[in-house]
Amino acid sequence: YQINTFASPPPDIFATMTTTKDNNNNMSDTAAATVVTDGTTSIDNDNTDTAAPPLFVTSKHVDYVSNLAQQLEGTFEGALTNHLRMSGVYWSVACMFVLVSQCDIDTDADAATIAKVDAKMGLLPSTNDDQSSNSSSIIDWIDTCFHETTGGYGGDTGQEAHILYTLSALQILAMADCMDVVSKKRTDQLVTFIASLQQLDGSFVGDAAGGGEVDTRFSYCALSALSLLGRLNYTDSHSPCPSIDLEKAVSYIQACANPLDGGYGSCIGAESHAGQVFCCIGALSIAHALPSTPNKLQWWLSERQCDAGGLNGRSEKQADVCYSWWLLSVMSILGMVHFIDTTKLKNFILKAQDLEDGGIADRPDDMADVFHTFFGVAGLSLLNSSTAGGDADEKTTTRATTMMIDPVYALPVSTVRRMGLTAQVVSVQGRAVDPRLEDLYTTNNMTIVEQEQPAQEE
Repeated sequence: YQINTFASPPPDIFATMTTTKDNNNNMSDTAAATVVTDGTTSIDNDNTDTAAPPLFVTSKHVDYVSNLAQQLEGTFEGALTNHLRMSGVYWSVACMFVLVSQCDIDTDADAATIAKVDAKMGLLPSTNDDQSSNSSSIIDWIDTCFHETTGGYGGDTGQEAHILYTLSALQILAMADCMDVVSKKRTDQLVTFIASLQQLDGSFVGDAAGGGEVDTRFSYCALSALSLLGRLNYTDSHSPCPSIDLEKAVSYIQACANPLDGGYGSCIGAESHAGQVFCCIGALSIAHALPSTPNKLQWWLSERQCDAGGLNGRSEKQADVCYSWWLLSVMSILGMVHFIDTTKLKNFILKAQDLEDGGIADRPDDMADVFHTFFGVAGLSLLNSSTAGGDADEKTTTRATTMMIDPVYALPVSTVRRMGLTAQVVSVQGRAVDPRLEDLYTTNNMTIVEQEQPAQEE
């Protein structure tokens, strides 16, 4: 990773920022939350839940994720979600990698984790000569989802190709160390498909027949997918497949920054939203084009923590576990995780667990689903809380993280290292870089780009 070092905003500007919220995160005069000089949130609310959080029930979550496919097979819920099955499989596989991992340092440990996930979920194609089994692996199924005409992956077998599911498919192949199944011909088809989705202004649509819907999610998917394919900066003039205009792609994303609050929306002029902020900052990180002084964005991010400890996606909304990923990933990239109360956020995630059947919900006392389970587990990883091996029969709720999620690619760090993926992250002066990013930067021999401290306005 390329690490840019920027000066932290003057601490005294945060001492004056005060807002009031009630227990449902709406504005009121009954509770006050003040961001203080050290970047944490001081809460004064008689209704705040102060109960101790439960332990992390690793084995329950492993069972929940590994049995999910069987639970959905032939059900009404399974039929309703069939169109996004590819993303559901990605959430499940990525979550399982964190839950069953032992180490993320070397290749042997990476291979051991892949074998464990395969044993739990049937990830890899069978190497057995016995063809009597009718079951197919996840990798075999992904191959059936490739759309030969358009050149991308669909949400399930026989469905039209879409950029969202194309990235999910490539992410699964990357985690399984099966990128070799993507032949040179198929790589060219994928690159051509992605390039065909770019518009004249640099934005991207999701599919070839989607009515022209533009969304910054698609920009992130395009850049991330091309990076996984090793074609982001592919300049071979003799290649039969066209490349995207990276400069225009970056310019469009930059134009989606809101001048009022510094956040990013789904398109130019759209409301700032945490999911879109991740997509834009993640894409700019992959393109090595992060903003140099994102002070307004830092303000916006620091205001996302609610009185319950969780993070919300935009103003006046309830906290949701999934934003533990969408926002913490951005804070990790920009070197500002210390702006929030990480202990309260961790506790919020832990309280959203289903302690009987496994899985994590959007907030405490709701029903668990695989989307929030993965992003809750990923959020705990970004918080350096243990999600592998720390079960409820142990005497502690946290341990040293064994499998870490990369905040840019949403993949295990071991996968990012194995593939040699690069990106750009920020180091705030006076604070250490996130260890997983510093290690990657060292491994990939990237150069730290020092930035002068910006002059402070009077």
